[in-house]
Amino acid sequence: MTISTKNIPPSPAASSPSHSKKPRRVCVAYSGGLDTSCVIPWLRETYDCEVVACVADVGQGAQELIGIEKKAADSGACLCVIKDLKQSFLNDFVFPMVMSGAVYEGRYLLGTSIARPCIAQAQVMCALEENCDAVAHGCTGKGNDQVRFESVYAALAPQLRVIAPWRENSWNLRSREAMLAYLAQRNIPCAASATKIYSRDANSWHVSHEGAELEDPWNAPPEDLWIRTTDPKLAPNEPEEVIVGFEHGLPVSVNGKKLSAVQLLDALNEIGARHGVGRVDMVENRLVGMKSRGCYETPGGTILMEALRGLEQIVLDRDSMRFREELANDFARVIYDGRWFAPLREAQWAAIQSLAQPLTGEVAVRAYKGNATTTRRRSPNSLYSQAFATFGEDDVYNQQHAEGFIRLFSLPSRIRAMLGLNKLFGIGNANVGGKSGATR
Repeated sequence: MTISTKNIPPSPAASSPSHSKKPRRVCVAYSGGLDTSCVIPWLRETYDCEVVACVADVGQGAQELIGIEKKAADSGACLCVIKDLKQSFLNDFVFPMVMSGAVYEGRYLLGTSIARPCIAQAQVMCALEENCDAVAHGCTGKGNDQVRFESVYAALAPQLRVIAPWRENSWNLRSREAMLAYLAQRNIPCAASATKIYSRDANSWHVSHEGAELEDPWNAPPEDLWIRTTDPKLAPNEPEEVIVGFEHGLPVSVNGKKLSAVQLLDALNEIGARHGVGRVDMVENRLVGMKSRGCYETPGGTILMEALRGLEQIVLDRDSMRFREELANDFARVIYDGRWFAPLREAQWAAIQSLAQPLTGEVAVRAYKGNATTTRRRSPNSLYSQAFATFGEDDVYNQQHAEGFIRLFSLPSRIRAMLGLNKLFGIGNANVGGKSGATR
C-alpha cells in the first residue's frame, strides 16, 4: 500500500506566495458548520475573491451532507466540490495507523489527527483542479488543526497562499454569538444556535467532544454527552464475540466474511457501540503547548486495535515487539503533530510494513460492558508452541539448560558484586566476603 502523495500533481518550483497580492480564487476546507459558513463571506468581503468550498466526506454521516451544496452557495461560494474519501480515509490513513499501534499519550486513538492529512490532501487536489491560487481553513490559532492543515499545504503545494482567518486582525468573530450575528446581518441561513453545548468532530473512526463543562477537568462527562456508544451500565448483560481476520497487518474480514474497509469498520462500530466500547475521557498535551480535555468515542476502532495487538502476541518475537512499541509511540506523535507527508513518516512506515508482513490470522475479541478483550487468536505464522509453553511434562525443553542461561544473563551483576562496586550504585552494603553490612 502506498500512502504518500498519490494523485497529487507535482508542484511547480516557486517561491513563497506574496501576501501583497490579493488572492483571486480561494479553496476553503468546508464542513457546513458555523465557522466555515462565516469564512466564505468573510473571504469574499476581505479579498474580493471567488471562493470554492471543498467538502470532505470521511464518514461523518450522511445527515451532515444533506443540503451542504446549497449551504455553501447561500454563504457565497461559487462552487461546492464534495470529495468521497470514505474508503481512502480508512485504507490509506486509518488502517496503516492501526497497523502501527499508534496511540497518543496512551489513550487517544487519534481520530481527528488522522483525518486531517486526508482532508487537507483532498483540499489541495481540489484547489489545483479548480485553478485556485490560495487555500483557507477555519481552524483557531489555539489548536492543533491549523498546524496539521498547513503542514500538508506546505508539503504538497507550497505555491498556494494560506489564509487562516482566525489569525488575521480583521477577523472579529471571536465568539459563537458574534458569528451568528454576522450571518444574520447578511441573511445567510444557518441551523446553528447560540445554545450549542459541545464542539464535536466526527468521522467513521471516531467522534470527539470538547468545550462547555468539559473545560473543567473536575467535571465528570454528563451522560447526554455521548452520542455514538451505549452507556456501559445499560449495555447487554451477555458478551458478544467478534472474530477479526487480518492479512499482513490489514483487517480484511469480520466473522469470516470478507468486507471492504468501510463495511468492516461499520460492522465493528455497530458491535462496539452496542456494548459501550471505546469511550475515553482524557486531558492531553496539545502540540501548541497547552493542555486540553477531550472525550472520545471510538467503538469499532477499539475492537480493531485490540484484535491486532492480540495477533502480535503470538506472531512477533520479543525484540520485534519491543521495537514495534517504540515505533508506535513515535508514529503517534508524528500523526498528532500533523507530519504525515514528511520523510520521517515515510521511513517509519517502511519499518511498520516490514513488521506487519507475518501478521496474518484471526483474533476473537469479546465486547462486554465497555470493554474489548482478546479471548482467542490463531495464525499460520504463530511462534507460540504448546509443546514448549506447557506446564505439564514435556520432551522438548530441558529445564537444566536454564541454569547456564541465567549465569550468563546475570554475569554483569555478579562481576560488579565481586569487585565490590555495588555500593557505588546504591545497591545495599553487601561485601564480597559474604558478611552483610545491613542493620540487623
